[in-house]
Amino acid sequence: MTVAPRIAIDAMGGDDGLPVMIEGAARALGEDPALRFLLVGDEAALAAALSARPALAAATEIRAAADVIAGSDKPSQAIRRARTSSMGLAIDAVKGGAADAAVSGGNTGALMAMAKLALRTMSGIDRPALAALLPTLGDNDLVMLDLGANTECDANNLVEFAVMGAAYARAVMGLAAPRVRLLNIGVEELKGTDEVRDAAALLRGATDLPLRFDGFIEADRLGRGEADVIVSDGFTGNIALKSVEGTARFITDLLRRAFTSSLRSKAGFVLSRPAFHMLKTHLDPNNHNGAVFLGLNGVVVKSHGGADAGGVANAIGVAAKLVRADIARRIADDLAHFRAGPRTAVAAK
Repeated sequence: MTVAPRIAIDAMGGDDGLPVMIEGAARALGEDPALRFLLVGDEAALAAALSARPALAAATEIRAAADVIAGSDKPSQAIRRARTSSMGLAIDAVKGGAADAAVSGGNTGALMAMAKLALRTMSGIDRPALAALLPTLGDNDLVMLDLGANTECDANNLVEFAVMGAAYARAVMGLAAPRVRLLNIGVEELKGTDEVRDAAALLRGATDLPLRFDGFIEADRLGRGEADVIVSDGFTGNIALKSVEGTARFITDLLRRAFTSSLRSKAGFVLSRPAFHMLKTHLDPNNHNGAVFLGLNGVVVKSHGGADAGGVANAIGVAAKLVRADIARRIADDLAHFRAGPRTAVAAK
């Protein structure tokens, strides 16, 4: 276990760039003084920012980068600047062993392309998956994957995602046997595509894995706390994620409008402010920030581009937890254990 994770940060990525990334790193260090950082970006700007933060400066090394990947850059364009950009050099630090994980709030497609090219997928993993934590009504958050890295998946891909997601839930939430379910259009065994049904058959037979497969779940039950890991292809998962995020914003905006619609409503808001604050905190994406590309030979965490300093600190915390838990080894061990049994492929129909 790495007691003092060294996190490479793309300091220029994200909507607000360097100020938010620096403040996020400072907050993360305050919460976890063992952390060490490699800040990648404009050397002069980083040095100036660190001069006002001696504690962060003492835990940080700067690596100069002359280029920044824009949000509008295509992945193919970004890859050609991997050796000069702050994003590319942060990932390269993980590849070269100068850092244990990389965090960026920049272009998601570019980050995925660069990370996959530089770090490669783990042995035995067909495709990496993008996983993130979502809030629920239960005691724990929910790990959901894939959220957009793979638009089409076969049954074996979905099984790999389930194993990776369960390893993530064990590492981040401390669950011994996470409850895993497949996102589907119904809970009945006959519902869904061939790929989803075949993946369910494989997972039902995987009784020796450190997870509990609980069958299918529909999208309207995502936040009910009925699962710890929910698995889908990237196309479906991304739509579900955006629907959840949009609904959360809709609810908070609707409540804000309702509470300001009249004097009586404003008076009611004063009385209900603690409850409203609790709801807003629970739904705030900054409190669940930090999506990770699982299945790579290294930890790469995607911070939301619009995350505030608290959100960046949360993403750094996710990276540190995954490093300390040796997430790649956990995934490799679980998949090897699964494949050592008789369930190496979907049975012929």
